[in-house]
Amino acid sequence: MSTARKHTALPKAQILIEALPWLTRHHGKTVVIKFGGNAMIDEELKAAFAQDVVFLRHAGLKPVVVHGGGPQISAQLDKQGLVSEFKAGLRVTTPEAMDVVRMVLAGQVQRELVGLLNQHGPLAVGMTGEDAHTITATQHRPTIDGELVDIGRVGEITAIDTGAIQALLDDGRIPVISSIARSADDHHVYNVNADTAAAALAAALNAETLMVLTDVEGLYEDWPNSDDVISRLTASQLEKLLPELSSGMVPKMQGCLHAVRNGVETARVIDGRVQHSILLEIFTDEGIGTMVVPDAPIDVHGTPAGHAHQQQGES
Repeated sequence: MSTARKHTALPKAQILIEALPWLTRHHGKTVVIKFGGNAMIDEELKAAFAQDVVFLRHAGLKPVVVHGGGPQISAQLDKQGLVSEFKAGLRVTTPEAMDVVRMVLAGQVQRELVGLLNQHGPLAVGMTGEDAHTITATQHRPTIDGELVDIGRVGEITAIDTGAIQALLDDGRIPVISSIARSADDHHVYNVNADTAAAALAAALNAETLMVLTDVEGLYEDWPNSDDVISRLTASQLEKLLPELSSGMVPKMQGCLHAVRNGVETARVIDGRVQHSILLEIFTDEGIGTMVVPDAPIDVHGTPAGHAHQQQGES
C-alpha cells in the first residue's frame, strides 16, 4: 500500500520541482494575458483558464487579463439585425454597433470571466479601457487601395494610464480589462483590437511577459507544408515574417513585436485549445508555443531564459 502511494505521489513531486526555477524567476512579475479564441467559448477551457490565472496569482505572479469578444459581438449584432461588415480585417463599427460592442464586452464576456475567476476567491475586478482613462484612442482609419477609409468607432491607441490597474495589482487583485477606449476629449468610445490593447498594456505596465491565446499551436515554420512550430524567434526575425502571415495572426504577432521592443522580456503565442496551456508555457522546461524575445539578449543571471534555455548550456 505505502509503495503504491509513494509511486503515484513521486511524479507530482517531480512536476513541482521542475516548476521551481520558473516560480523563482517569475515571482512578483506582471504577466499580461490576452484571452480569446476557443478558450472563450468552450466551457471546460474557460474553467481551466480561470484556474490557471488564479494559480499564477497564488504562485506570486501578477496576472492581468485583457479580452475581446468577436464571436459574441457578431452573435449579438445578428440578433439585433445589425450587419457585421469587415474592412482590412477590422469590424466596421457604427455608433449603434458600438453600443452592442460595449454591452457584450463589458456586460457579458467580462462579467462571465470575473465570475469564473472569483469562484476561487475575491480576486478579479472587471474594468474597461474607459475606466480612469486607462486606454485613450483616436479614430483608426485604415488605408485600403491607397485611400484612408472611415470604418467608424474603431480606435487606435494614443495613450495608456496604468494607475488603476497598478492599484488593483498592488491590492492583490486580478484586473480583467475589456478592450474599449475613450477619446481624449471624452466624446467618443472606441472598439480597440484586443491583441493590440494587450500588447500596449504589457509595455506600459513593464510586464515581464505577454501571453496571447490563439486557436493555433503557435507560429508555423512553413505553413501549410509543415505543422512544425517555431519555438523561439527574435523581434527582427518576426518582423521579416510579418508580411507572410495570415490576416488573423498579424495583430497578434504585431502585438508581440511591439511588446518586446518596448521593454517586455518575452511575448508568447500559445494554443488556447489546450487545457492549462498557460501553466505549461510558464512553468515547464519545454513550453508549448512560440516565444518572441528582444534582439538584444537579456541578462537573466543564470536563470532559465525560456524554451531554448537548455540549448544555451544550462541544464
